[in-house]
Amino acid sequence: MVINKKIHFEISERKVLLRLFDVLSVMLALYFVSMVFDFNYFKIAKTNYLWTIVLGIYLTVFGTVFEMYNLQVANNQFQVIKSIVLTASTTVLIYLLTPIYTPVLPTNRIQIVIFYVAIFLSLFLWRMTYVLFLASNRFTKKVILICDKDQLKELVLGLENADPHYKVMGYINSDSTNDNKNDKSDFIKNINLEKLQQFVIENSVSEVVIASQKTDGITISLYNKLIHLLENGYIIREYTQVYESITQRIPVQYVARDFYRFFPFSRSNQNHLYLFVVRILEILISLIGLVIGILLVPFILLGNCIGNRGELFYTQERVGINGKVFKILKFRTMKKNSESNGAVFATINDFRATSFGKFLRKSRIDEFPQFINILKGEMAVIGPRPERPVFVKEIANVMPFYETRHVIKPGLTGWAQVNYSYGETIDDSLIKLQYDLYYIKHRSIFLDINIVFKTISTILFYRGNKFFF
Repeated sequence: MVINKKIHFEISERKVLLRLFDVLSVMLALYFVSMVFDFNYFKIAKTNYLWTIVLGIYLTVFGTVFEMYNLQVANNQFQVIKSIVLTASTTVLIYLLTPIYTPVLPTNRIQIVIFYVAIFLSLFLWRMTYVLFLASNRFTKKVILICDKDQLKELVLGLENADPHYKVMGYINSDSTNDNKNDKSDFIKNINLEKLQQFVIENSVSEVVIASQKTDGITISLYNKLIHLLENGYIIREYTQVYESITQRIPVQYVARDFYRFFPFSRSNQNHLYLFVVRILEILISLIGLVIGILLVPFILLGNCIGNRGELFYTQERVGINGKVFKILKFRTMKKNSESNGAVFATINDFRATSFGKFLRKSRIDEFPQFINILKGEMAVIGPRPERPVFVKEIANVMPFYETRHVIKPGLTGWAQVNYSYGETIDDSLIKLQYDLYYIKHRSIFLDINIVFKTISTILFYRGNKFFF
């Protein structure tokens, strides 16, 4: 069988590619400018290699903060332009102000202008090339799905909505009670098993995804066809693995009662060195946060007098590690007696929030008192958002795995908070649970750093609604 597969880059590979070519395009532009124009501020040479390293680090760090490597932003030419402007401006400013490891400030101001324009234009031209010629074509991955017909639409949309470049070309019905004949009601093409190899070749399919939970659906004939594809270099993966790698969530709705077989908890949860280092950093961050919070108190008191009359602080019961209930501390943002009719989920533009309270939420200033909870050991800086006992009980009755999120401390920010908006419904809570479980499963210093950058981006872009309060 002739293999006819197109090159496809996974999500992680695309992000590496973007970072690599961002730095490479900037360095080439600066080299070209120094050769053609009277530009002496920045030169690439062995004697000053630190200049190049520092600039590369700044580009990737600030690019991460300003979402240059968020693929949804990177694929949108209007959104990425905003990110380019912010990244180029911040990188140049901080680079110019960095002593020792960067060139001495030029006496001729035109040198700074050329430096900025070279960085901006190189990023702009490369990223526009990526959007127009690469993002829409090169990264498309064509797959076929093996699943039961009644699950087809949900499974396909679950993958394609998460990654527009992931294209399900057809499916094989694994339900033994149904045949594989095409039906007008089919969401996508139903592939005849005898023509599977032909379909794979003609449609440049590179991967087969198995989503069937019924072993009797994988017949001997189908099994042999899959083995033949595997021997010819085609990738065969299980749906939950694909879903997890694309969405960075755990698909608890598909693993059912076998959840704990599919859920190896991260070793970092029991790694004493990791936990010790994280705890030290949490204490330092909390002390700095409390100092900033104390400095903000006079302004918050003034704001409360104008648009948020009432008590300064607000406490509420939340569920912490191992299901232990504690009282979370916040600056008050809601009106008095806002839950006289019972507890309800917080929502975007919650009518219960005061005018000044909305500002505190958007800017996340209302969260500063929670650094006290972190110092007391009731919370962490990063972890699942602590939920109220009444909601935990309600959600746990619907989702058997919900209380798994209590195996680690709840956090001020977390993977679910930076990737999803308010949990206004049970369905929203399911999605947030998937993110929380992903963090618990893959918990590491690298994922923590990723969350920190995403949190900074959320605050800078004033997207307070990304967080659940």
